[in-house]
Amino acid sequence: MKDDKRLKRKVRNSYIVSMVSMALVLFLLGSVGYLMMAAERVASSLKNSIVVMVELKNGLSEVEREAIGKLIEEDDLTASLRFVSREEKAADEEFRKVFESSFEEVLDENPLLDSFEVTLTAGSEERDEVDRFLTMVEQIDGVDRATFPALMAEQLHRTVGKIRFVMLLFGGALLLISLILLNNTIRLAIFSKRYLINTMKLVGATKWFIMRPFLSSAISQGVMSGLLAALLFAAAVYGLSEAVPELTTLAEWQHVGIMLGLLVAVGILLSLLFTAVAINKFVNMKSNKIYLY
Repeated sequence: MKDDKRLKRKVRNSYIVSMVSMALVLFLLGSVGYLMMAAERVASSLKNSIVVMVELKNGLSEVEREAIGKLIEEDDLTASLRFVSREEKAADEEFRKVFESSFEEVLDENPLLDSFEVTLTAGSEERDEVDRFLTMVEQIDGVDRATFPALMAEQLHRTVGKIRFVMLLFGGALLLISLILLNNTIRLAIFSKRYLINTMKLVGATKWFIMRPFLSSAISQGVMSGLLAALLFAAAVYGLSEAVPELTTLAEWQHVGIMLGLLVAVGILLSLLFTAVAINKFVNMKSNKIYLY
């Protein structure tokens, strides 16, 4: 009786340890995925922050300004457009700090021009596209000139490329480590039951009959591990949102919800896959070789 209780306790403890180990690995996988998604959003945000200043000639009517703005918006390279009047520029405190004195003391009128601030899409990475856009804009009747921060844009795109490369390298390494840990955890759990598998083979059990309970257990273990990993991941993101509220917008929580569902689905899929591979190895192994492990 005591031996049966001890055996049940060992089996239960082994199941719990395996489930927790899988949950921690899944949590690591989820964190890596979330980190790579965040890095990609930052990279996209940086690439979409390039602004072209399109200055307009004086004396344009509101209808003419709207027509110019419409032509610029229709271009594929335009992400967004904002009109900035000359009065708004003159009232900008940051702009006034550039001058030692107020320009109204020297000039009779505001020398600034009305302009459009045109935010470009990620296509601004292609310099040929930017040159085409600038040429098109400057040919519009009523446009005085268009200025593009070429050096800043080049440095920005280079920085974005480095961010993506580092995150891809870092994420790939952690992904590989996580999969190896998960595979080893499941293989060890199956390894501890190799004698039971061999006994079932000796009494004439079919391959599917032997694999079925292990696969059923793998599904339940994958569900429990995925739910535990999802709980840990949600708690981590919630703690991060409390510390830095700006990082977690409504769209961000939608991504978190998708990630939580993926953790459970990936937990089931990987648990089934690695269990099937491990159990298949021992089922196909000859009885005289199983004692060598």
